[in-house]
Formats: sequence, C-alpha cells, structure tokens
Amino acid sequence: MRLALLVAGTTLPLIIFTAGIVYHGYTQDRQNATQRVVETVRSIRIVLDAEMQRMTGALQVLALTNSLRDGDFDNFRRIAQGFVDQYGEGGVILVANRDGQQVFSSVTSDTASLPPRNNRAIVDKVFAEKKPVYSNLFMGSVKKRLIVTVEVPVFRDGETIYDISFSPPIDIFQAMIEQQQPSKDWTISIFDGEGTNFARVPNPQETVGQRASPSLYAQMFKSPEATMSTISLEGVPLITSLARSSLTGWTVAAGVAESSLVAPLWRNLAITSVMGAVLLMVGLAFAVRMATQIARGEMLHTLLIEELNHRVKNTLAVLQSIATQTFRSASRGEREKFEGRLGALAEAHNLLSQEKWRGAGLREVISRVLRPYLINTPQRMRMSGPQVPLSPRLAVVLSMIVHEIATNAAKYGALSNDTGTVTVDWDTFEDNGGRKLRLIWTEAGGPPVSAPVQRGFGSRLIERSARDQLGGEATVDFLPYGVVYTVSCALDRDG
Repeated sequence: MRLALLVAGTTLPLIIFTAGIVYHGYTQDRQNATQRVVETVRSIRIVLDAEMQRMTGALQVLALTNSLRDGDFDNFRRIAQGFVDQYGEGGVILVANRDGQQVFSSVTSDTASLPPRNNRAIVDKVFAEKKPVYSNLFMGSVKKRLIVTVEVPVFRDGETIYDISFSPPIDIFQAMIEQQQPSKDWTISIFDGEGTNFARVPNPQETVGQRASPSLYAQMFKSPEATMSTISLEGVPLITSLARSSLTGWTVAAGVAESSLVAPLWRNLAITSVMGAVLLMVGLAFAVRMATQIARGEMLHTLLIEELNHRVKNTLAVLQSIATQTFRSASRGEREKFEGRLGALAEAHNLLSQEKWRGAGLREVISRVLRPYLINTPQRMRMSGPQVPLSPRLAVVLSMIVHEIATNAAKYGALSNDTGTVTVDWDTFEDNGGRKLRLIWTEAGGPPVSAPVQRGFGSRLIERSARDQLGGEATVDFLPYGVVYTVSCALDRDG
C-alpha cells in the first residue's frame, strides 16, 4: 500500500505539471494565432491598396489623353483597350457625362445605343468632389452581374467634363485572398463600404453579395482596425481581425477557426492523460509485484526497495523527458524565426522531392526561397547566372543561407521599404582542380547602411553554414549604397 501511494504521489504531480505545460502552450499558440491574423489582414490590405492605387493611377493617365478630352472616342478606344487587356477578360471601361449618360464603352462601339449609368449617385459624386471615387458592390448595367468600380474625373480647362469608370474583374480580388489563405481553417473576406462581401474564401459563390455576419458587422465601422471573436456566415467561431482601407473605404477581414486551436489542446491533454495513466499503472503494477516479493521474505527487502527506487526513477526520468522535449515553451520571436528557417528547409525538401532527390537547380532553389518577395513586386528582384545543378546537400544548405539573407533584407535592408532592389548574381569557376560556386547578393535603395555593433544568430548561421557545411566562406560588406553578401563554396562532383 505504501509503495502504491509512493508511485501515485510522485507520478500524479508530474502528470498535472505536464497538463499545465500543455495549457500554457495552448495560450501561447492562441496569442501567436491572433498576431498572425492581424499581420495577414494588414498584408492583404496593403496589397489591395497598392493594386487600387496602380489601377487609379492608370485611369488618371487615360483621363489626360487628348482623344478622350476632345471626344474622339474612336481613337480613345484603342488606348482604352490596351488598359483593359492588362486585367484579362471581364474588365470594362465606361465614360459618362454629367447627366450620367454613357458616351463610351469598351464593350461596344455603338455609342448611340448606350444606356445611362445605373449607379448615378457615384457619377454625381465624381463631378461634385472632382477626385477618384471607389464604389460599393452593385449590379452593373453592362456585365449584368455584381461589380465594383473605380471612378476618375476627366478635366478640360479646369472643369469636369466626364467620369471615366473601370470595373475590374472580381476574380482579381478573389485571387488576391486565395493566395494569402494560410490553410482551410481560415476565412478571409473583402467588404465594400457598406459591409457587403465581394471576395471571400471559403464558399465565394454562396457568400459574395451577402452582408458580413452580424457579429462582424457590429464591429466593422467602429474603428479602422480591430480584433475580436466572431461567428462566420457558416456558423464557425473565429478569431477575427479587420482593417479598413483609408483609400477605398473597403474592409479586409480574416479569421482562424477556434477549433484549430482547441482541438490540439484536447489532443495533447488526452495524450498526456493516457501516458500518465499508463505510467501510473506500470508503476502500480511494479509496486504490487514488489510488495508481493517483500511478503515472501525479509531477505529480499533491501533488494526490492532498491529495485523499486530504480524503476520509479526511470519512470520519472521518462515522463520528465517527454514533457521537456514535447512541450518545451519558447518565445514568439524565437518560434517565428524557427518557423521561417523550417519553412525554407521545407521548400528545399519539396523541390528535391519533385526532382526525386536527384538534386535541384540553383535558380529554382533561390526562386523558391524568394517567392514571398516576388509575388507582388517581381521587378525588385533580379537573378542572373548560368544553370548550376546542385546536389541535395548543397540545395538544402544554400536555401537556408539565402533565407537568412532575405530575412535580414526584409527587416533591415533593401526589402524593408518600397524602393529597394536586390540583385542575385552567381557564376562558377575552376579552383584547385575543382569547380566552385560564387554567389553575390547586392542590395540598393534600402535604408542607410551601417555595420551592426554585434552579429545576430542569423549572421552567424550564414557564416557557419558556409564554412562548416559547404567548406566555403560567406562575407558581408556594408557599403554606402547597400549590403553585399558573397558566398563561395565547392560544388559536389555529382551536383
């Protein structure tokens, strides 16, 4: 009996302690998920604003053409078509006068039969305010389906003479949020100024044109940014964040399902409970066995006590090791860095898996790592160099090095602002009877450059990876125009 109480008294506190670690991990995961939702919403709003600014700027250029201001619509049609073609099928340009009557449509050259604009209020607003206006979702008179428009005034001698309107394909907004959806547990929407969906994942066909769910709509217009718990249109509880654009008045909202965080908590608690019960039963079984052996003879008393201590210590060591290794806590910053490095490693492994682990090309490895920076502004990144096949080992290590360099550029260098550029050049050369690779990362247009007082872990990782794993070297030069990294290493004979 005493042995059973000893096992229970030592095992149960450890089980409770492990459960506490699991719950603490859940609270950390929830905080991290909330921060990720906020960052995702802000990222989408920035991408949306950038696209709308580009679209508006192009329309303002069209509004300055002499053919439009002089009413030469036949010549203007060719110019307008070039703009529409940039957005693929579904984009329409309309020009209306002060009375709301259409005088030009990119859909037809029969201007005599054009109907009046059916969104007359926005036309009046353009003539009144003499500045670009962004519409809410409405039924288009040309497309006969729900659209949003960008409206720009056309001036002549200081007076507004026309309203030029462009309705982009709704698919571009849908594609924008689909690219940003981290997983199927996420719900992302873009709402117009009245809180109506015009792009959404999941279930866009069923939800576009519907107003936001009541719990979200109640908070949508209280502040430009907010984070709260909501219920989706499908009835799913979400951790939601929203951000309203000061440019368009539209709102981006994203939420992650509460169940995606609660389910791992219950799973880990169940695993902990089962493991604790098993260990407890094992301990009790040994205690009963030892007690039986003790009852058979006093001569085995000392041996049995030592055996019991040995087995209990082993049991405690196993449980402590499981708790430490499985539920080790870490700060959010450290976990984000680790996830980023793990993501780079995963991308390299994905590429190698596609190539059946025969190796990968250097350009493909770099492109995979830099993909997040090439989605919206590919012109900021330039890569130049010959085709260089890499062995699996080189591909994995180089992907980690390029990821660390790109992360530094995004935080402190050329990728941390809107004007910086990065050039990645590489070549191969013969040295001491073997082929070597030289890769040069050059930044320009970033913030003012100054050498750091001390090197961070990422810089040490770059240097040590190049030296210890590649048998080469990595150097960094903090030049006035930007940072320059140079990485050199030997190429494997089979790479």
